[in-house]
Amino acid sequence: MQTYDVIVCGAGPSGTIAAAELAQAGLNVALLEKQFLPRHKTCGGGMPMVMQNQLRDLAPEAFVESDVTMMRHTWKFEDPYLASMNPRSTDERLSLWMVQRSIFDNTLAERAAKFGADLKDGISVRAIETEADGVIVRAQGIKTGNEFTAKARYVIGADGANGVTVKATQLRKKRAIALAMEIEHPHQWGDGHADLRPEIAHLEYGAVKRGYAWIFPKADHLNIGAGVFRPDNQDARSDRTLRTVLQKTILDYMDAVGVKYDPDALKFHAHPLPTWGGKEPLHEGRILLVGDAAGLINPIFGDGILHAVKSGGIAARSIIDDAAEEYSDRIHAEFAANFDAALNLARIFYQWSGVCYKYGVKYEKSTRYATQLLCGDLLFTDMAGRAMRRLKRSIGANFFPAFNG
Repeated sequence: MQTYDVIVCGAGPSGTIAAAELAQAGLNVALLEKQFLPRHKTCGGGMPMVMQNQLRDLAPEAFVESDVTMMRHTWKFEDPYLASMNPRSTDERLSLWMVQRSIFDNTLAERAAKFGADLKDGISVRAIETEADGVIVRAQGIKTGNEFTAKARYVIGADGANGVTVKATQLRKKRAIALAMEIEHPHQWGDGHADLRPEIAHLEYGAVKRGYAWIFPKADHLNIGAGVFRPDNQDARSDRTLRTVLQKTILDYMDAVGVKYDPDALKFHAHPLPTWGGKEPLHEGRILLVGDAAGLINPIFGDGILHAVKSGGIAARSIIDDAAEEYSDRIHAEFAANFDAALNLARIFYQWSGVCYKYGVKYEKSTRYATQLLCGDLLFTDMAGRAMRRLKRSIGANFFPAFNG
């Protein structure tokens, strides 16, 4: 049986960041990935440019396909509002980076291996067994069938909402699961709507009840998707009608912006989004959950890549500091207050999205604010109350009787 200090299950952003930081600190780390890298990962692939603060040793050109500085908002594909993330009155330039997860994740995995992590792809974790002095991980090659068994002092679960790691624990038994669906569609710039440009992200709020749709520009294609949120610990996957609704929304969005397509050739990819539902334990003994496995997706925006990266770093430092028992508290200190405020705002936004579009999204400063929230330059703890006060002034204080902010 092989032995390691830490075994990281999953080579997404949270797992690769954790493995890299642990290896840099001199720990013996295995990084296990079920698929062979590079592998497809269903994801919109948008992240705030402040990701560069986490990856200063990587050139953005290695994985960034579009640098988005504008958002085009619509309500039921009408009433468009095109806004810059950087109005003239602002000093700091902000943007959103658009990546393909296959390229981005592979870049991070290679980085972890460069720092000394033992990267093993094409290996599927089958079982995790906790012992008094460590954790045994049993895995198998997906093509070879070869058995891999190893023991580590700690295991980091970075294998997502449905991963083996979380199932090996009593953690995350009640989860809020959003559902997203998307396609990757080839695109030549200049075709379709005039606002289909590499620097513009498109966001549609009225076509999906309690959700939104998007068009994200990539180098040679568009990522077009739609998602539905369930802010109160509900699993959207239980709604059997949702897949049809999301598919139709994607097709309607393509029609609205003049994207030509063959409906029989489209490949729809659905994936769960485990959103924040409140403070809860995220470690059990020697097992620590990060990223999607820990439910660290923003409950209003649905973004998770930056939060995954941050959680991977927090898990690594907790182990390096010999303070794994503090991991959940450290995660809560980083995310809980901000995500709780975002959750409260999500309950309002997705119930009254039409009103929020008219008086919130189309407010002249909202796109800048949204970008700052994505980047962490602004916190929902500061903005949620301010946003609600503006809505109350615009509509009437009695419109939102359940809101106490």
